[in-house]
Amino acid sequence: MSEQTEQTQSGVVIVGAGMAGVQTAVALREQGWSGPVTLLGAEPHQPYDRPPLSKAVLLGKAEDSAFDVDFEGLDIELRLGVEVTGLRAAERELDTEAGPVPYEVLVLATGAEPLTLPGAEGVPGVHLLRTLDDAARLRPVLAEAPATVVVGAGWIGAEFATAAREAGCAVTVVEAADRVLAGALPAEVAAPMAQWYEEAGAALLTGAKVASVEPGRVLLADGRELPAGAVVVGIGARPATRWLAGAGVELGADGSVTADAYLRTSLPGVYAVGDCASFPSGRYGARLLVHHWDNALQGPRVVAANIVARAPVQVYDPVPYFWSEQFGRFVQYAGHHAGADEPVWRGDPAAEAAWSVCWLRDGVLVAVLAVGRPRDLAQGRKLIEAGVPVDPAKVRDPATPLKSALA
Repeated sequence: MSEQTEQTQSGVVIVGAGMAGVQTAVALREQGWSGPVTLLGAEPHQPYDRPPLSKAVLLGKAEDSAFDVDFEGLDIELRLGVEVTGLRAAERELDTEAGPVPYEVLVLATGAEPLTLPGAEGVPGVHLLRTLDDAARLRPVLAEAPATVVVGAGWIGAEFATAAREAGCAVTVVEAADRVLAGALPAEVAAPMAQWYEEAGAALLTGAKVASVEPGRVLLADGRELPAGAVVVGIGARPATRWLAGAGVELGADGSVTADAYLRTSLPGVYAVGDCASFPSGRYGARLLVHHWDNALQGPRVVAANIVARAPVQVYDPVPYFWSEQFGRFVQYAGHHAGADEPVWRGDPAAEAAWSVCWLRDGVLVAVLAVGRPRDLAQGRKLIEAGVPVDPAKVRDPATPLKSALA
């Protein structure tokens, strides 16, 4: 058998069986790829969706969140419990504990891994929430309604605090920064969200650094001691790319695979998509690393198109989008507000439950945050995609539909 035939038979191999990996496999078949497709997942479970882990699965309202995909019917070889440990690009092979896996085209879709709290690893009662197994371990703990300390007041911390309060736990949220969502939103926009914790009965401690975690308690740097039957760490995530060290794949300072506009990596025949990859946005003039569900849904379609065409035919330049359900509110965000002008408010958070914030740059809408105003999000997202000038006075009027705010 010739080397060329062996490569053709090895087909497309996708590392990572989360949303980005599964959607890449499905999109390849939908777009006409007839060669072999192999999907490698490190976990033993059927591939599943992650957002329900911090909601329905955690609270016992659902057993799992498996994707409704007929892998066998699509002729996708699903290999679970296979951890990839290395990449040898010259041989076009992956190293796994089960032996080498050859590829013709490789897609890196390994997602992100949660950051751990230094000194807390291995301490009884400390939890991360990233996998189905994490949720399974934490669910019976929450059912006992212990005093719970959540470390981190970002998106995931707020979502977990919401679930813990719903389970009846006394909740204290500890944040090292001086405010909630410090890495995500400007101070004036995040400020109203801090009130949601108190309204939900959760204590919020900002500017509070954890000194150490011991069984049953959390010690803060200022000497305070918090009782903790459970500690959940939600301080962010980093791309799951450590296994690529020395493989020749260009990585950014944040650990992300540095993909180009077509989601190709620095290695021939190797693509990257989802939480593990950054990409250059022509729309925003910046390289973006987007750790959200919609990015893992949209990117695979572009990767598949470029693989099927065996040429760079589609550029990936989305309007980033995500949502968060917290403290009885549905929060949505679209765009990228870095470098924008002052935010324009639609509604008053002090007086109204539903409100939005819009960011303009040179008169063009570039980002929108909507709290309980889904139409603002949907219409704003279309305006961002269109890149057309808007009238700031119309944007500021919450009674004026955003689609009618054209300049």
